[in-house]
Amino acid sequence: MSQKFDVCIRGGGIVGRTLALLLAQQRLRVALCTAHSSAPGAQDPSASGHSDIRAYALNAASRTLLESVRGWPDAPAVAGQEPPVTAVVRMEVHGDQGGTLSFDAPTGDHPPLNWMVDVPALEARLADALRFQSLVETFHENDAPASALSVICEGKRSRTRDDHGLTYVVQPYPHHAVAARLRLAKPHQGCARQWFQNGEILALLPLGGVAGDTAALVWSVPADKAQHLKALAPADFLASLAQSLPPETLCTGADTLTQAPQSWPLELSQAERWVAPGVALAGDAAHAMHPLAGQGLNMGLGDVRELALVLQQREYWRSLGDTRLLRRYERARKAEFAAMGGLTDGLFVLFNQDQPLVQSLRNWGMNGVNRLNPLKHWLARQAQGTPPTPSSPGRPAH
Repeated sequence: MSQKFDVCIRGGGIVGRTLALLLAQQRLRVALCTAHSSAPGAQDPSASGHSDIRAYALNAASRTLLESVRGWPDAPAVAGQEPPVTAVVRMEVHGDQGGTLSFDAPTGDHPPLNWMVDVPALEARLADALRFQSLVETFHENDAPASALSVICEGKRSRTRDDHGLTYVVQPYPHHAVAARLRLAKPHQGCARQWFQNGEILALLPLGGVAGDTAALVWSVPADKAQHLKALAPADFLASLAQSLPPETLCTGADTLTQAPQSWPLELSQAERWVAPGVALAGDAAHAMHPLAGQGLNMGLGDVRELALVLQQREYWRSLGDTRLLRRYERARKAEFAAMGGLTDGLFVLFNQDQPLVQSLRNWGMNGVNRLNPLKHWLARQAQGTPPTPSSPGRPAH
C-alpha cells in the first residue's frame, strides 16, 4: 500500500513550517510533526505577541522565500502592537580601540541591508498560511507517520537526529548570549549597532519600524557574567549595560528595560553527516554558529530553499529519500555553512583576545576596510543576501 505522505517534517519552528509550505507548493503531501497541538483553527502559541523575546535579522533571500509561501509578517500578530518588521538601513561596528566600520544601504529602489523581524509575528503568519494549505497535515511528534523522506528540523538538541545515528559535533564557546528589549533615548532610524570590547560582543538591533525607539539587545559575555546579569534588578542591569555603551545611547531609569533578560549558551556545531537514506537535517539540527553576524535563521532558510530545489529538480525515477539525491543538498549547504561558520568563529576568536598588539591590528583593520568603498559595498551585499533567481524556489507568489 502506498504511503499517504511524501515528506514528514520533524519540528514545527520557522524552518520546519517554511519547508512544509514550500514543498506543498510542489504538490507534495507533507506531515508536519510538532511538540504542540496545532490543528486547523487551534490557538497558535506564537499569537500572544511579544511574550517571545527573540528577533531575527533576515536578508533579501530569506524575505523572498517567506513571501513566496505568504509567510512574511506585514502586520503585528496582535492588533495595536508596533510593526513586526524593521528595515535596517545602516550598520555601525565599533572596535575596542577606536576601530569603526559602517555600512549604508544604497539609496533609491534598492533594498535595505536587511530586516529585523519579531519572532512571534513571523510564527503567527506562518501558522496562518498553514491553515490554508490542505496538503500539510499536522501531527504530534510522537505520532509521526511513514513517508518517503523525513526532514529533521527539531533544533540543536534533536532526539530524532540522534536516533538516526547522525552525530552532532559541538564546540562550546566560553560565552553565553544575554538578550533583552530596551527603549532608546531617541529613534534608532533603522541603524543596527555592534560593539566589540573587553572580549565581549554587544549588539543593539532596531525594532518597531524605522521611526521606532525600541531595540533588541544581544550581549555575548562569559558564562558567569551572563548568569549574574540575568539575576540583576532592572535598574542594576541597565547600570551594568551603561558601562559598556556610550552614555547617550540609552534613556536613564529602569523603565528603559521593556523585557527582562534571558540567556543561553553559545556554540559552533555541525552534524558530521546531514543526510542518510530517507533522512535529511535542516536548520539548527544540522548546524549552529555564534550570532555575531546575525545569520543563524538565514542559514536555516537557505537549507529550506536548497532542499526544496534539489527535490524539485530530481530525476523522475529517483525517490524523495534517495541518498545520492540528498547528498546534492548536503554538499551545497555544508560548503555555505563552512564559509559563514568559519567567519563568525574567526571573528569571535579575534575579538576574544586581549593582547595589545592584536587589539591594535584588528582596530587598524576595521578602519582600513572602512576607507575602502568597493570592499564595503561587497560586504554590504553579503549582509543583504542574494535573492534566488526567478526559476528557483522562493520566488514571490503572484
